[in-house]
Amino acid sequence: MIKPAILNPFFSTLQKITMKLLKRLIFAMVFTAFHLVADAAPEIHVWEMQELTFTARNAYKNAYTDVTVWVDLSGPDFNKRVYGFWDGGNIFRLRLVATHAGDWSWKSGSSSGDGGLTGKTGSFTAVDWSENEKNENPLRRGFIRTSANRHALIYADSTPYFAIGETWFSLGSNRFKWYDDDVERPIGPNAGFKDYVRYRKAQGYNWVNVIAAYPNWKTDDSSWLLRMYDSARTTVRSAWLEFGTGSAKNMDNEGGKPFFFPGKVPGYENFFPDMDRINPEYFKYLDRKIAYLNANGFVPFIEASRRDASLLWYKYYGWPRSYSRFMQYIFSRYQAYNTILGPVHLDIIDLTVSPDDYVIAIRDMEKEYGPPPFGNLLSANANPSTLENWGEDSWIMLHQIGNKREHNNYWYLTEIYNLKNPGPALNGEPYYAGYKDARGEGAVNYTRGAEGGTDRDNAFVRSGMYGCFLSGALAGHVYGAEGIWGGDIEPAAPIHMWDAFLWRSGAEMQFLKTFAFSIGERYQELVPLPDLVSPNKSPDILSYEGWAYCARTPDKNIFLAYFEMGCPRADIRGARLNGVYRAQWFNPRNGTWTDVEDGKLFSSNIGIIRIPDFPDKVDWGLKLIYEGPRNNMQRNRVLPNESWLKKNIKKVGYIGAIVLLVLLVSVFITRLRKR
Repeated sequence: MIKPAILNPFFSTLQKITMKLLKRLIFAMVFTAFHLVADAAPEIHVWEMQELTFTARNAYKNAYTDVTVWVDLSGPDFNKRVYGFWDGGNIFRLRLVATHAGDWSWKSGSSSGDGGLTGKTGSFTAVDWSENEKNENPLRRGFIRTSANRHALIYADSTPYFAIGETWFSLGSNRFKWYDDDVERPIGPNAGFKDYVRYRKAQGYNWVNVIAAYPNWKTDDSSWLLRMYDSARTTVRSAWLEFGTGSAKNMDNEGGKPFFFPGKVPGYENFFPDMDRINPEYFKYLDRKIAYLNANGFVPFIEASRRDASLLWYKYYGWPRSYSRFMQYIFSRYQAYNTILGPVHLDIIDLTVSPDDYVIAIRDMEKEYGPPPFGNLLSANANPSTLENWGEDSWIMLHQIGNKREHNNYWYLTEIYNLKNPGPALNGEPYYAGYKDARGEGAVNYTRGAEGGTDRDNAFVRSGMYGCFLSGALAGHVYGAEGIWGGDIEPAAPIHMWDAFLWRSGAEMQFLKTFAFSIGERYQELVPLPDLVSPNKSPDILSYEGWAYCARTPDKNIFLAYFEMGCPRADIRGARLNGVYRAQWFNPRNGTWTDVEDGKLFSSNIGIIRIPDFPDKVDWGLKLIYEGPRNNMQRNRVLPNESWLKKNIKKVGYIGAIVLLVLLVSVFITRLRKR
């Protein structure tokens, strides 16, 4: 029998070995678990929206008006305050984005000092996207910025961005139906938001216009155009028509309306909401659409509200602070997405507060919250232009023209281009395909357009595309169509939006980018000079036919021109002297190029190029690329673009001599007979 005293050393050694093994096992398990968690955590990329959620400990009567929440965010070349928003109940959210790869940290704060909102901290590391990932979705190249020459748009990594856009103003409503599944439905009555995104993405679109909220619109027992019976006949709403009812369009979604009723306007409590009581549930359903657009390479241009809500907002809800609070709510909610932001949709300067009143609200927002921290460009739908509405040195970062449709109005883009301090520009509301807006008194009731889907209508739309681009809209172009701009889905609507989506004019938008990018990034250098084409204008200024447009690089090496249907044969002047230019026609109906005659045109000793006849009697684009000086053989050969007299000078001389000789002989014979 072994005595216990003899076994003690053995058990002691065994215990030590066991403890060491156990410690190593525990360490290995912890190490493995740590890496499993790390591997499971999603990788955070630059330019990818991140969301922080805070839960307030205190209760608030109106968290929308009573509490402001923020984080102080620090990272590579970044140290700014970023504001969040109330998202219902006791939940506040803050959305941010890393603008550079590297380590980031944040610390929260709030105006109320709430323990659930204040003093929270966090950190993360952001990594860049691979080049393949950027090619899959160009928005991974960064938010939209202004090009170095301030005439075009680029991504943050300096890659060109050219907007091919569309007016989906009612995107936030149920008119663009959301399906949780990813089933592809044909464009028709059952099509949903995702189907329209897929359809336009395949056609090269990368931008949509969105109005975040229509607070004062709903279908009820009153007219779409509703005014108070005060001395000023103050506008309650100037909405779009809900076809078949005579009332205003319903712009609800699954979350309800953007603001709660009843409101505070005496006698109109059920027609105009309480602008100090926002409904976050409405915006949650807009959130998912904005996220889906970004995920598919679309930049949403989000305007806070339409102008017809402003008069009662101003009078009854403490302007500018109530309006600036709402603008900031929209900006805070969507500034971490790749978006362009706007304070108002100012499509007409009527039934609204003045542009200066909006400036007061914008300045109030900037004073309280600062500019958007991630550098989102600011813009607005305008009439006739943001320059005319707000001036040269304003808050505008991306200029727009719009709502004045005909070719006489493309000039507003040239005016913007020629500013001492220019900004990129585009036409945000040009001629709409099939445009009518026939709502009766108070509506546009447009009569200068054509039937949607016809060849003539398509040509009118192309006039806007190419005429605006060559007039200085180097930022891109936005398409619109009757049925789409109003989100018309009602059975009684004269044109349903799913039918308008199928019109050929919308598919032809992609060819504008083909035209612009045919000269690579040098399209950003183009200078609008329509008078280089001579002649270039018919007398009809309120039309889409008979005018020509031209833009040229400063070195005179590249010309792009566009001729509307009905243009006469023309000269192009301002070319390099005695030069050879590679010449190609561009077909804007299918995006193809063909040589002009043998592919070369020649400039004269005063820089004039004679353009041959168009391939046919519709609209055409033209590209001229300088190849070098003309050699002696080219100078002496008979050139199709030189004047007839210059080409045939010797023949003219011989014929003239013969005619003179015949005349002299005739005179001589006549005199002999008289004798």
